[in-house]
Amino acid sequence: MPQFDPRRSSFHLAPRLFVAVAGIAALGVGLSLRHAAPSKPLAAQPASPVAVAALQAQAFAQSSAPAGFSAPVETPVTVRSGETLQAAVLRTGVAPDEARQVVTELGKAFDTIHIKAGLAFQAAVAGPLDRRGPLRLVGLSLRASPVKSVTLARSFDGSLRLRELEEKVRDETTVAKGQMNGSLYESAEAAGATPTLTAEVAKLFSRKLDFSRDIQPGDEFKLVFDRKVTESGRTVEAGELLYAEIGAKGQVTRFYRFKEPGAAQPEFFDETGKNIKGFLLKTPVDGARVTSGFGMRMHPILGYTRMHQGIDFGVPTGTPVYAAGDGVVEEARWAGGYGRWMKLKHTGGWETAYGHLSGWVVRAGQHVHQGQVIAYSGSTGESTGPHLHYEVMNAGRKIDPKSAKVPAGTILAGRDLAAFRAEKAHVDQLLAGAPQNAASRNLADAGTILLR
Repeated sequence: MPQFDPRRSSFHLAPRLFVAVAGIAALGVGLSLRHAAPSKPLAAQPASPVAVAALQAQAFAQSSAPAGFSAPVETPVTVRSGETLQAAVLRTGVAPDEARQVVTELGKAFDTIHIKAGLAFQAAVAGPLDRRGPLRLVGLSLRASPVKSVTLARSFDGSLRLRELEEKVRDETTVAKGQMNGSLYESAEAAGATPTLTAEVAKLFSRKLDFSRDIQPGDEFKLVFDRKVTESGRTVEAGELLYAEIGAKGQVTRFYRFKEPGAAQPEFFDETGKNIKGFLLKTPVDGARVTSGFGMRMHPILGYTRMHQGIDFGVPTGTPVYAAGDGVVEEARWAGGYGRWMKLKHTGGWETAYGHLSGWVVRAGQHVHQGQVIAYSGSTGESTGPHLHYEVMNAGRKIDPKSAKVPAGTILAGRDLAAFRAEKAHVDQLLAGAPQNAASRNLADAGTILLR
């Protein structure tokens, strides 16, 4: 195994970390470390971002390189696909027995067997002064989970000491807002939303907006959602989306989440209590841009003008395609120039069709629900590149999906409307700037440092 020589690098970890620890101590944030039996925690203190940094700094700074070894040097390691944690530790240059010991110690703090590729850690290693033999691990630090940090440090007697720190986690309702700068995904992520949450927002507004044409840079958005968040502000898990708002085309579109009594699932309603779940989606794919509209056009392959009886959405191959409405799969077959083709039959004489697919998820005769993934986009048939061809038909006549006047959703009334207005008032209060702590529900208080 190739080994790296610490003396070839001028970066010495310990002196810099001693300075960092001294700075933290000067601020009164130093951690208390006391000896005790390995099976019992030696200290328990609230975990804060500064405490996390202090824990790592002390773990390395208080570690000792064995006699006859050089000063420790830091090396970053990332677990590769199909690689065990022990194999990753071996890549630091330590001996197999030492790598096995390191993983055994780490196993006291978290599951070291079922790890995922991409797990990263920092290891401080020291090389023998005579450049013979393997390196020795002096310290190691990693984040075992979104809320837990773990370090190992070698003591003066050669033993490894394990330290664990868990940050406090709280459940809260939060407001994320910002302006469109790039895609909705990029803008919402910058405001604190997760990709999963943003995907729900995109699907929600696909009923009302064309993201490729209606959204402009500078358009504003607001989201209200539940989340689990650490002390340092990292979102551990995003919960339910409660409200979504986008200002575009000179008007603001607002959606409120509400579960009707007796309903199986919550739905989204506009300000008046009207269910926004229209009969059909205007855009059955996320993040799409219109590359060809409904009407006469020059066919890009055939080379002459003819009617284009649908809309083309430019999306990468493999993009999920959603059922535009509840219905039954009428066709799932090869259809000449349309390539892999699917047609859904809805109520009231309505049908939707999807062309140039790379694959199907459902089969003919199967019932589907609006928003369900039914296929994946592709470039099969007569196609110049990856895209989705989408058609809407009523009573056998093909119509423009963007201007199709499809049936509207239900409207709340009576007690249901009163209950909806009460939940709407709560969300409006948050949007108006109610104190964040009034909206937060602190359910967990698990911030501790465990020193073995």
